[in-house]
Amino acid sequence: MLTPEINELLTRVGPGTPMGDVLRRYWMPALLSFELPEPDCAPVRFKVLGENLVGFRDTSDRIGILAEMCPHRGASLWLGRNEEDGLRCVYHGWKFDVNGQCVDMTNEPPRSDFAEKVKARSYPAEEFGGMIWTYMGPPEKRPASPKFEWTQVSEPHRYVTKVWEECNWLQALEGGIDTSHAPILHRALHKGSAGQGIPFDGAFARGKAPTLEVEVTDYGYRYFGIREMPEGGQYVRGYHFVMPFTQLRPNGPKTIVDGHYWVPIDDENVMVYNFGYSYGEEPLTAAESYDRNAGNNFGTDIDVQNDFRSVRNARNKWMIDREVQKRDTFSGITGINAQDRAVQESMGKIVDRSQEHLGAADKAIIATRRLLEQAVRDVQEGGQPIGVAASYYNLRAMDRILPNDADWHAQMLDIMYPTTPAATVS
Repeated sequence: MLTPEINELLTRVGPGTPMGDVLRRYWMPALLSFELPEPDCAPVRFKVLGENLVGFRDTSDRIGILAEMCPHRGASLWLGRNEEDGLRCVYHGWKFDVNGQCVDMTNEPPRSDFAEKVKARSYPAEEFGGMIWTYMGPPEKRPASPKFEWTQVSEPHRYVTKVWEECNWLQALEGGIDTSHAPILHRALHKGSAGQGIPFDGAFARGKAPTLEVEVTDYGYRYFGIREMPEGGQYVRGYHFVMPFTQLRPNGPKTIVDGHYWVPIDDENVMVYNFGYSYGEEPLTAAESYDRNAGNNFGTDIDVQNDFRSVRNARNKWMIDREVQKRDTFSGITGINAQDRAVQESMGKIVDRSQEHLGAADKAIIATRRLLEQAVRDVQEGGQPIGVAASYYNLRAMDRILPNDADWHAQMLDIMYPTTPAATVS
């Protein structure tokens, strides 16, 4: 359990908070590229770490990310005109470039130099992997670009989606890195229901409760769930956690890795980015491209026009079907990630960790909290938190069934730290 004071420390992310200062040392997923589809398209407003922002793609195809409110009188720049390499406020015509510099003032005298003295708060942006990233921390502390392996493969070999989750970022993250819940919460009860969860006869579901091993690294940690199989052998699932909110997890027998980013919107909401990619020669199939079993399909599961809200949410009781729960799936909720959101949101906006009781299956969660606490101390003492270097570029998550006497650790590390890049680098 955590004290109320430490719980507060780890969950609050706004400007000036200790955890907010830590998170601002990393690159943040900000938007999906298709949200800004072409030069001079409509701007998009969004919130990250409690800050209201607006993103736009200018005439020269550059990305700008600015504070939403115009520095003149506070009108929303989301209402603005995106034109001629700048975003112009519709209230008085002040125009800002992608760096936030005011380049024109329609309501000021022609010979005024006032525009040169005005700048909107802006953040740098980079675009790759079908995603727009931003860095919101001190310019002199700007880390290496977040070029995870999945961002470097060609488009047919990857997918990325996102969905709004209505709870604090940390409980969403902790739910995602918890490996012991997966064959329980997500279990399909028979062969006919396998499309709604983890197959009841697969290694994940048939293995015993896992023994967890967590090994801290310079980017976060790697962790393993080792399950004894009833027919002999051991099923080993190897994951990576990259500070401050990234998970890489294995996805079946093919050369596919999935993962998530849990990006705080504010203290009580988080945008969950879901990605997957094939690092082999074969592109993803249509069924693999949006991880359909997880319930991450735009339109069916995610309301893109409503800020990427989940179709299944607390207001409609996550569309739980009690008859399905009796017959087909352990939860009665459609979609693996929708099941995750349901239990995480059911805890309340910010769970009271002083009331919990952690066991051996919670080692990864304990390790995460310790790393985040250490990151707060590092930043407060003038240093850098771990995970800002480029040491995570070629990580892969893997699972294998191995003989009981196999050196699973050595075998897994050889696979999880490839020496050659993906075969599909674009």
